Amino acid sequence: MALFSIQNDFRYDIVRKIFEGGMGIVYEAEQHGARDFIKRVAIKIIRPNYAQQKMFIENFVGEAKLVADLIHTNIVQTYHLGETNGAAFIAMELIRGVNLEQFTHQLADKKRTLPKELAVFITSRVARGLAYAHAKADKNNKPLGIVHRDVSFKNIMIAFEGDVKLTDFGIAKAKGFLTDQEGEVVAGKPDYMSPEQADFQITDQRSDLFSVGVVLAHLLLGRNIFKGANAEESRNRIMNQPIPDFRSLDSRIDDRLNDILHHCLAHDPNRRYATGEQLMHDLEVYIYGAGYGPTNETLGKFIRELFGQEAPKALPDEPEFKTIVLEETARIRSRKN
Repeated sequence: MALFSIQNDFRYDIVRKIFEGGMGIVYEAEQHGARDFIKRVAIKIIRPNYAQQKMFIENFVGEAKLVADLIHTNIVQTYHLGETNGAAFIAMELIRGVNLEQFTHQLADKKRTLPKELAVFITSRVARGLAYAHAKADKNNKPLGIVHRDVSFKNIMIAFEGDVKLTDFGIAKAKGFLTDQEGEVVAGKPDYMSPEQADFQITDQRSDLFSVGVVLAHLLLGRNIFKGANAEESRNRIMNQPIPDFRSLDSRIDDRLNDILHHCLAHDPNRRYATGEQLMHDLEVYIYGAGYGPTNETLGKFIRELFGQEAPKALPDEPEFKTIVLEETARIRSRKN
């Protein structure tokens, strides 16, 4: 029972369109509150042609309710589920940055190669977010059994500060939140989904870890080895293509990294990492085992330079910007005078 209630309405002013997908549109907006309070957020709105489809609306609302309680630095935060003129919308954390698809296109355009350590770092942050989501329980401490099912370049964001964020749980499955047709339909991006997902089988968290392996291989090689000319060919490659020795595809990939990739991309789920935490551990040992490794700041500097963003300027070398240390004797002396 609530101690008390506060009734209040938010106002959102749409500023610009950020992204337009098949089922929804994401905008940047200003959330207005009392006393000229303004917060920049992202607003996800259902396309009108889906707004009357009962199951789609239920899943859109289910996504908002599910992600609202996923509070983690590597997952885009959901703030509010609202409705206007009969259309549902979700207010979310605004990420000033790009998704991995935009990031790698920029790398190609600038003829730059992503350093191996940053590829592993990005993937380790995704594994961190998934480890948290996979282990999430409800208020009664019952596991939710969350499986994202759409871990891919478009759903991984990098902020210009270097934060890595997993987003779009729109086709995730979790107990009690979303209508699930698994086994009847295939949902997700064909060139990132696991073999069991591509084959209409029931998935668990190990399916997401296969997708993370695809992401890591794509970041390292600059291409997705499973991508075919169409969705059917991609699914066929996912299910049947032998996993290569990655050392022969890129000289930067050593034995340990090759083993991590094969551990992620095993066709048999029982031969994969069992949890996101295990994968995260191996990735972080790989980049930090010898000492200092990449950080959010390292990635932030790289992406700002890549996209021509100015780094924060140092404060002017003037007296009013300097830190002043006042000695105890000086304070006592001033009191006596």
